[in-house]
Amino acid sequence: MPRQAEIEIDAASALSLGARARQEDALATSFAQGADFGFAVLSDGMGGHAAGDVASRIIVGEIFAELTMRIADPGYSKTDIPKLLQKAAKVANHCIRARVEAVPESAGMGGTVIVLVVLAERLYWLSIGDSPLFLFRDGRLTRLNDDHSLAPQIDLMVKEGQIDPEMGRTHPQRNCLTSALFGEAIAAIDCPDRPFLLQGGDLVLAASDGLQFLPDEKIETVLSRAKAKHSAWIANALMSGVTALDDPEQDNISVVVLKACEVVADRPMPTRLSPAAMLRAWTGAIAPARHLRSRSG
Repeated sequence: MPRQAEIEIDAASALSLGARARQEDALATSFAQGADFGFAVLSDGMGGHAAGDVASRIIVGEIFAELTMRIADPGYSKTDIPKLLQKAAKVANHCIRARVEAVPESAGMGGTVIVLVVLAERLYWLSIGDSPLFLFRDGRLTRLNDDHSLAPQIDLMVKEGQIDPEMGRTHPQRNCLTSALFGEAIAAIDCPDRPFLLQGGDLVLAASDGLQFLPDEKIETVLSRAKAKHSAWIANALMSGVTALDDPEQDNISVVVLKACEVVADRPMPTRLSPAAMLRAWTGAIAPARHLRSRSG
């Protein structure tokens, strides 16, 4: 029987307070060893005293639970993944609204979200907000998802010569969001109908915008040097790179690193786990994310 190449995912995640007193990022991952299916959810909360930390946990918890329950449904089909992601985001958004109605002083709470689903070599995603989703392939870093902030418009103004590069880089409205989960109508959702096909050696990086205190070229350098390492080593290298900046304004940082590893087996491609088996595997695989603290709160 011919040898068949498969894609396995080596996944890791990390969180850091940065220079902030509160952790308003949240994440959860589920990649059971040996399964051909896994997912991750990351949210950058906002609202400060209006409970941005609560918002990010609501978003991650609701979407994670929705995915786990729906995918365990015997009637579930992989062709439904984009619809499932959008539905899960709307459920989380409804929960944010319910929280604000129950606790009026939390008005203004909300968050961004990135959801990644990997099925064999196929990567699906949903993103709302400005949290970046990067692909590192063949030595180059590219952004996969849309940026729901004013940054793209400001960059266009720089490109057209309307403002100079330094003004664009430090523009006070650069980080203003054009879409997020605030419990109101969602202005924009990035959720492609067709999956992105992964290749062996690909690195997929989802992060809060705290990682972007490192310029893209620095992130690319870190990944170039670390690409042969395990995902946990890569996540720590990224955190170390941000920590080395010693920026007194450093935001919270959260990262999810997925490394696509090509393996060859002298056996048929494994069939997908049954929903019940996947649920058991995920229940055993979910562990608290490691918390890294770069400076005292």
